[in-house]
Amino acid sequence: MIKSILIICISSIYIFANNIELSGTVISDNEKVITSRNMGFIKKVYVSEGSFVKKGELLYEIESSSVDSSKQEAILNLKIQENKLANIQVNYNRYNRLYEQDLVPKYDLEQLELNLLNMKNMILIAKAKLKEVNFQYNYLKIKAPNDGLIIKKSIKAGEMSMPTAPALILSDLSSLKIKTDISENNLIKIKINQNIKVSIPSINLETSGKIVAIIPNINTITHSFILKISFDKKESRVYPGMYSKLIIEPLK
Repeated sequence: MIKSILIICISSIYIFANNIELSGTVISDNEKVITSRNMGFIKKVYVSEGSFVKKGELLYEIESSSVDSSKQEAILNLKIQENKLANIQVNYNRYNRLYEQDLVPKYDLEQLELNLLNMKNMILIAKAKLKEVNFQYNYLKIKAPNDGLIIKKSIKAGEMSMPTAPALILSDLSSLKIKTDISENNLIKIKINQNIKVSIPSINLETSGKIVAIIPNINTITHSFILKISFDKKESRVYPGMYSKLIIEPLK
């Protein structure tokens, strides 16, 4: 009896010893760098690091002086084109009456018709330009593309906002994964969609996970691969950067 219990205990220890134990870090699989399309002074920043935001929420705002100037130019250009159209229309109406009385050649009337058409096209272009400038105001108010947590803020009110320069980093907490490294020698023991045990000690979370990606590491010295693991966070509040423990039972 004692011998049987001993064999079972030794077998259990052997199986546990063959498990792959890894340390990982919680990451967001949907992390966005927020930038602006327009250059200008930052009028106001509405969030700080650690702020939770909803999709569409205003993050920061850029002063509109440069767009205001472009708008005034577009309005002035439209008025000039409309005045030109009005003058051509008056001439066209006059020549049309004269042509009906056979007092001017048809060529002159056709030239005015052509000028009238060209000017109408110019006005359409001017209106489109004004509409485009007005739309630029939307780019001065930078809004959250999705729900998430602001994990980095690199801007302050009064600073110059530069196009493509990182302003904020938004981390989507609904798309969390665990990232870890695994030795190349252990690749034969795992596969995609394999279930594993996940523990996040800081919040006493014991849960299950699944391998969703096996990615070659660009560091050829370590000969390791990157694993991405989805997991059930249950009702726990989990944040990027949390330490995790992983136990993988090798494939038979």
